[in-house]
Amino acid sequence: MIFKGILTANLLCYLILNVSGQGAYIPPEKPKLVIGIVVEQLRYDQLEKFRDRFSENGIRRLLNEGTYFKNASYNYMLTQSAPGHATIATGTEPAFHGITSDNWYLPLRNEMIYCTQDNTVNPVGGSFEAGLHSPVNMLASTFSDELKMATNGKAKVFSIGLKESSAILSAGHSANGVYWYDNTTGTWMSSTWYMDSLSAWVNDFNAMRLSDSYLNSSWSLLRQKEDYADCLPDSNSFEAGFGGVSFFPYDLKKMSSKGLINVKRDYSILRETPFGNSFTKDFAIRLIREEKLGRHDMTDFLAICFSSTDYIGHRFGPSSVETGDAILRLDKDIEQILNFLNDSIGKRNVLIYFTAAHGVSEIPAVLEKNRIPAGYFKQTEAMQLLKSYLNAAYGQGDWVKGYYEKQIFLNRILIEDAKITLEDIQKKVSRFMVQFSGVASAYPYTAFETNDFSNGNLKRIMNSFTPQRSGDVIITLNPGWVEKNDYVTDYNSPYEYDSHVPLIWYGWTVNRATVTRKVNLTDIAATLSSLCKVPYPDACTGEPLIELMR
Repeated sequence: MIFKGILTANLLCYLILNVSGQGAYIPPEKPKLVIGIVVEQLRYDQLEKFRDRFSENGIRRLLNEGTYFKNASYNYMLTQSAPGHATIATGTEPAFHGITSDNWYLPLRNEMIYCTQDNTVNPVGGSFEAGLHSPVNMLASTFSDELKMATNGKAKVFSIGLKESSAILSAGHSANGVYWYDNTTGTWMSSTWYMDSLSAWVNDFNAMRLSDSYLNSSWSLLRQKEDYADCLPDSNSFEAGFGGVSFFPYDLKKMSSKGLINVKRDYSILRETPFGNSFTKDFAIRLIREEKLGRHDMTDFLAICFSSTDYIGHRFGPSSVETGDAILRLDKDIEQILNFLNDSIGKRNVLIYFTAAHGVSEIPAVLEKNRIPAGYFKQTEAMQLLKSYLNAAYGQGDWVKGYYEKQIFLNRILIEDAKITLEDIQKKVSRFMVQFSGVASAYPYTAFETNDFSNGNLKRIMNSFTPQRSGDVIITLNPGWVEKNDYVTDYNSPYEYDSHVPLIWYGWTVNRATVTRKVNLTDIAATLSSLCKVPYPDACTGEPLIELMR
């Protein structure tokens, strides 16, 4: 027994010394850098579709080495870009953070405003109109806001994205810097909410004119045609394309200069190509290096918002060769980011979450060709008929102020002057709207004032509802139906193709695992707060993902 005890002790000492000799690494108590990678318009199934074609060190590395939540969804109705970014950042639903949609109507000012519009700030770099943005309309704090306060301002917080709303809402109110792309100059810019002037390194980066370099190239297929065999044919009648051209290759130099007068180039074209994502990646790597993120004792934060997939998906649809190529090129961008982080900071010091702001519907014409019910809701025609109906019911008047994103905004001043009960006219409008093809249901504003729905689409509508910003009547369309606009397809519904998105965690103490239980995207902020030991965002309703807790 004594001999066995000595042998056991010696073996234990050997193992300890052996592990120590190999320099076993113990990760820090908190990650040195948190990076949120949010892609706009990326469905869960698209990740699975291209999984075998991803490079070993890009998205597949996240899948193979991280914790993959395969059943992550948004639990609100208006699944748009701005509400998605705000929900991830604040850990709560649009009903509480206030970003109910990309745009909303303000009755007192009689105007539709953009979610980050703020005429009290000034542009920093770039053009004037592109700089009038801030987080002033977001009513809740974000994870990075709480991180900033918990460290007495010492944590560094940055966010970048082609869209100003994506970058601003992902960062919040107290970031060190938020940068977005300016269509007029082809450079990165900000507003005086965050800074008085651009840093020298940002000016140096802008002076490199990488946007011109990308737009002087051609968008050709990244891989062999055989790798896109499960996509729609490259040239087909379903896609909008660029000026009617919907097949490879795309001459970006010609596209960005065609028909222009007194300006050098249309820099907005960059957004609608995969190179918009690559340009974002270039800036992200430069920012991490120049701002020395992850290089001190505090946890830093960076949000990287990839938006080009959104523009491309609108024009070509989720099953197009163009969308497939954009996703494969995004994979290469992710690979470069991961390689840079692993080489410069180390995987065990960086915590990454990878997700999407929303999904997208298949092109209705594609569904119809396969005999699946689908269609376009012609909202302009519907509003004309609604106005005629209300004129017949209540007399001539401007009863409808506008329609936006499945919401009908009524003229409440006129209704009050006419001594008509608001609830009555809302119900009348709701009953009228359900008669249109493609409309599944229509709910009046008053249905959500006094009721609390526990699940289903009514709960999702409630989660998108804010009295000061939501419409008087909210409609839902049947599955496969989208609103008729300049694009071939859209999102903005509670259905799985719009709400179900990928969610992967990677780095720091994250283990390799696959989780199939249902989770809400509000859980991201709660999880980050728990892992980084800072207070939850003030309106947070999400819960920490227990699979990531040590």
